[in-house]
Amino acid sequence: MTGIFRYLKGDKVIWALIIFLSIVSLLAVYSSTGTLAYRAQGGNTAYYILKHFTIMLVGLAMIFITHMVPYKFYSRLSQLFLYAAVLLLVLTLMMGTTINQASRWLTLPGLGFTIQTSDFAKLSLIMYLARVLSRTQNEIKEDKNAFLQLLLPVLAICALIMPANLSTAFILFATCIILMFIGRVRAKYLFGLMGAGVLFLSLFITIAMYSQSEGRLGTWRNRIDSFVTKSGDSNYQVEQSKIAIATGGMLGKGPGNSSQRNFLPHPYSDFIYAIIIEEYGLIGGLIVMFFYLWLLYRAGLIVKRSQRTFPAFLAIGLALSIVIQAMINMAVVVNLLPVTGQPLPLVSMGGSSLVFTSIALGIIISVSHGVNKNENNEAETEEDDGREA
Repeated sequence: MTGIFRYLKGDKVIWALIIFLSIVSLLAVYSSTGTLAYRAQGGNTAYYILKHFTIMLVGLAMIFITHMVPYKFYSRLSQLFLYAAVLLLVLTLMMGTTINQASRWLTLPGLGFTIQTSDFAKLSLIMYLARVLSRTQNEIKEDKNAFLQLLLPVLAICALIMPANLSTAFILFATCIILMFIGRVRAKYLFGLMGAGVLFLSLFITIAMYSQSEGRLGTWRNRIDSFVTKSGDSNYQVEQSKIAIATGGMLGKGPGNSSQRNFLPHPYSDFIYAIIIEEYGLIGGLIVMFFYLWLLYRAGLIVKRSQRTFPAFLAIGLALSIVIQAMINMAVVVNLLPVTGQPLPLVSMGGSSLVFTSIALGIIISVSHGVNKNENNEAETEEDDGREA
């Protein structure tokens, strides 16, 4: 392990967390795709794990590449990425691939590979906010124009994501508010923005509950109704998830011994955390949760050591987006929130979600490497000054 870490720059603890979660992902995906393999691949249980392993290797490659890029280049790229994200989201709404009544994916011509454009948009928006916050620290408390530079892109991106993926839009919206709070935006602006968000959510729930239309409104009406009345398809998923958690006990049934994978509709993505608890017990589930919180803690240490605002905002913003999504996935599994369709970052089987999560982790490590490098340079300068004295 020491030999491997020689080639990995930045925070070694975050690298260890990535490796641990990747191992958990491989074990959980292999166990949870057995039923799917018999139904869709004629019993070829190796098909999905090999596919997932290939995507995971791509993700690890992206982490390695992005962590080698100095973080200052991400500030320069953030504006370009934001414009590209808006264009891709518009294209997705107009001509995206529709799955489960939602147009969230763009199919790359000639490759047959689909990307969920909201994943790229989340990454781009957080990078852009980090850039603007770092450049407006002196006037952010007084200048309304500085706040508008933050507000307009947030509203535009969230509005474009919302028609097909409401939960992702609200998670991104909440992450942006927290990042702006950390960036010293005036509290009255943030409370006004939060109030507008709550008002919109209440209005949306009211329209969804009383609307008779199908499509995404119908989907959310069913999810809200299932959460409130404890009935329907969404509640069936949650009930099966609860059975998995209850039968897992403290120590679990052991790897590959899940029985609820045969009943949960999506045990390899949205409800993979339930399979983890069933096979590895409450202790295993708490360890996985702890590692996500540890990632946020390490990002906090990067912020504490950083002497520049952009890398600090970039690292904590990306870490928040990953950890908040993970916490919401876990909350859905234990029925604290309605079913949202959010995967567990770096663990659930997936394509573009895993790749863009990997890119975000690579950028966080790049920031940690840059911070460590600056600290070492300062230490060397102080040593040289001492010799001269």
